[in-house]
Amino acid sequence: MKESWLQGLDSRGFHRLHYSDWGDPANPRVAICVHGLTRNCRDFDTLAAALQDELRVVCLDVAGRGRSDWLTNPEDYAYSQYMADAAALIARITAAGAQEIYWVGTSMGGMLGMLLAARPRNPIRRLVLNDVGTVIPKESMARIGSYVGKAPDFESFDALERYIRKVSAPFGPLNDAQWRHLAEHTARRDDAGRWHLNYDPAIALPFRKAQDRDILLWNPYDAITCPTLLLRGAESDVLPREVALEMTQRGPRPQLVEFPGVGHAPALMAEDQIRAVRDFLLAP
Repeated sequence: MKESWLQGLDSRGFHRLHYSDWGDPANPRVAICVHGLTRNCRDFDTLAAALQDELRVVCLDVAGRGRSDWLTNPEDYAYSQYMADAAALIARITAAGAQEIYWVGTSMGGMLGMLLAARPRNPIRRLVLNDVGTVIPKESMARIGSYVGKAPDFESFDALERYIRKVSAPFGPLNDAQWRHLAEHTARRDDAGRWHLNYDPAIALPFRKAQDRDILLWNPYDAITCPTLLLRGAESDVLPREVALEMTQRGPRPQLVEFPGVGHAPALMAEDQIRAVRDFLLAP
């Protein structure tokens, strides 16, 4: 794995976007992986390691998260900006020789994938939606909004890890090494030795404007034509089962795979979750 950077343009100027890059850079088949609202590209390390022999895997830190720059104008934390940044990444990849682009998106990253895959002449050839769909209930938005942007800090790494285990419990039954990996890449340590979450608290400002209503994405979803895989944590409150079932009957009519004992969102670290993604992306 190597780390790379890309320039994006926002309303106040340029910003740097960080991404991890796995596998052969000359591989013409590239999977782009994009994380959830407060997460980062290192969430995909396990999946990328499992795919890199067959695919080049590029995992993006969305602006304001991970090692990417924080944006000067909080209003730029919007899907229009994220789509422009994703388009810049796709342009770089295709200029390097990529012939097939696959998209793996968890939660927010899946919403971004839907919006891109709905656009005319888009380059996405296969789409994986990880626990996100066409209706996001306002109740789940309120739950997520209860911790997004709070910017807690922690006196020790152990305290940080306990917090991550609590707020990310719906990810599923991860082992100690997996929880530690998520915690290590979720925070940064300041000069005084305290730990801070590694995202801009201002990402919550635009998010909170949408908390009082269900989010509906049927229109872009119905425009998607590429093969699509829909993953769902069986206990997810973000992707209700009735919504997932309706999605299988319209638009791209995806295959639905559900994981028992998991909420929002599957971490894509368990063998069965990785197998589902790998089999779909590498299918003839």
